Amino acid sequence: MSKLQDGDIKVSFEFFPPADDKGEARLWDTVEKLAPLEPDFLSVTYGAGGSTQDRTERIVADILQKTTQTPTAHLTCVGQSKEEILEKADRWWEMGVRNVLALRGDPPKGETEWQPHPGGFQHAAELVAALKEVAPFSIAVGAYPEVHPNSPSEQADTENLKRKVDAGADRIVTQYFFETSDFLRFRDRCAKAGIDVPLIPGIMPIFNFGKVKRFSHGCGAKIPQWLEDTFAGLDDDPETRQLVAASVAADQCNRLVSEDVHHFHFYTLNRPELTYAVCRRLGVKPRLKEAA
Repeated sequence: MSKLQDGDIKVSFEFFPPADDKGEARLWDTVEKLAPLEPDFLSVTYGAGGSTQDRTERIVADILQKTTQTPTAHLTCVGQSKEEILEKADRWWEMGVRNVLALRGDPPKGETEWQPHPGGFQHAAELVAALKEVAPFSIAVGAYPEVHPNSPSEQADTENLKRKVDAGADRIVTQYFFETSDFLRFRDRCAKAGIDVPLIPGIMPIFNFGKVKRFSHGCGAKIPQWLEDTFAGLDDDPETRQLVAASVAADQCNRLVSEDVHHFHFYTLNRPELTYAVCRRLGVKPRLKEAA
């Protein structure tokens, strides 16, 4: 592998939608602290089942209009008709949004199985194709290195991802994972299936190990025993826990760099400290402010 130069590593950041004004203030503080790293894009998720859509859309608009950052707008198939989704996409394009993360979406809170809206899109591939008819969006889609928890097999999961790419997806952003080998096997499966768009690994710096375990149970990401052992006994030692978390995420990213991965998508949980530290370990330097 050739020696990396400044600017070779790209990063992007994801935020979850705040539930109140206090949470929104913390989100903007996080955006401000990470902005000097010049991320490729920022994305803001929907709440469970597509809730918080109005707040999410407003934040995307504010990123576009009040900062120099590039927003990526999440769009799911949940709880909306085709007409409603495409009207929203058209409105976003007119507003200046050029990047979309198109997802099937999770079931609404309280429901265990995903059911399409009676007048909606059946799956993400159908959504991607329709969005390309609205405007020439740059469309990202999701993927699971460890296989989607609802997928019957690796092969079925890969075939579904290939359908999304064939429908017009421009890049793939993965769910987070902790075993580098899982991502590398996933990358090999994609290559074998003829999936040739950029593949961006999702990275989760572990601010709170208990919360990450709960997230992981819901999304099908496994917690390896070595990770359990690493964080054991650190619940009441936040300073050490943060140092360990930064080291774990930076080591993961550096192993991926050694495998020619040069773009990382960080799930920030609306906290900038760990993500900023990991980016610096990767050699991503803040943009220096010009003298007045």
